[in-house]
Amino acid sequence: MNPNAVVLTLENFQQVVLEESKQKFLLVTFWADQVPESLELRDKLAAKAAGSQEHLLFATVDCQAQQQIAMQFGIQGLPTAVLVKDAQPVDALSGPQSDENIQAFLDKHLPKPQDELLLQAKAMLEAGDNNQAYTLAKQANELDAERADIKLTLAEASVGVGKIDDAQALIDTVKMVDQDSYYQAVLAKIELANEASDSPEIQSLEAALTNNPDDADLIQQLAAQYSQVNRHEDALALLFRRVQTAGDDAESKKMLLDVIKALPDGDPLASKYRRKLYTLMY
Repeated sequence: MNPNAVVLTLENFQQVVLEESKQKFLLVTFWADQVPESLELRDKLAAKAAGSQEHLLFATVDCQAQQQIAMQFGIQGLPTAVLVKDAQPVDALSGPQSDENIQAFLDKHLPKPQDELLLQAKAMLEAGDNNQAYTLAKQANELDAERADIKLTLAEASVGVGKIDDAQALIDTVKMVDQDSYYQAVLAKIELANEASDSPEIQSLEAALTNNPDDADLIQQLAAQYSQVNRHEDALALLFRRVQTAGDDAESKKMLLDVIKALPDGDPLASKYRRKLYTLMY
C-alpha cells in the first residue's frame, strides 16, 4: 500500500474530498475483502500513485465499513476507482486493469515532465534568467518536439541567449493554427534581435577593424558589442584569433573566458571554445 494513502471516512470526507481536491487530484479507490479484484486494483493504484504525490492524493474506501461514502459516489460494482478534482468526479476506472491501462489513465490527467520544465522555463524568462530558461525549455523540447507552446518558449529563450537562427528555425515550424499572440510576440523579438545584431556601432567597429586588424582595443570593443547583442560565436571567434596570435594579451583572454562563462549550461559553443583554448595552451 502507499504509505501516504488516506483512509476516507465520514469524519474526514469534507476535508479530503471538498478541500484537498482543490489543491491536487484525488484518486479514490473502492474495495472490499470479498472482492479480490478490488484489492488488486487498490494495490496497483497505490503503487502507481506513490510517485505522483506532488499532484495526486490517494485515498481508499472500505465499502463494507463506509457504505454511505460508496453510495454518495454512486458505486455500483467493484473494482472501481474515481478521480476527483475540485470536489467533482472527472474520470473513473471500472473492472480489473492492467498496469499499462492504469499508467495511461494517470498520464491522461497528471502533468508530464515537459509540463513542469515548461513552467520553470517560463518562470525563468519572467525573472530575466535567459540561460536557465533556455536550458529548461530545451529539455522540454527534447521530450516533446511537436508542442507549439514548448517551441515558442524555447524560441523566446533562444533569442535571449543569442541563438537567433535557432529561434527562427523553431518558429518556422509552428503551424498556422498555433500562431497566436505569443507567436507574434516571439516573432517580433526575433526581428528586433536581427536588427540589433547589425547596429551602426557594430558596422563602424567592423570597418575600423578591417583597416587595423591587429588593434587589440578595437577587437575588444567589437567583441563586447557582439556579446551585448548575443552574437556570442562572433565574439568568441574574434577573441580566440587575437589570443592565438598574441598570447600575451591577458585582457582578450579574460574576455574570451567571460563570454564562454556567459553561455547556457551545456552549450556546445562553450565546449568547443574551451577545447580550442585548452589545445592552444597545452
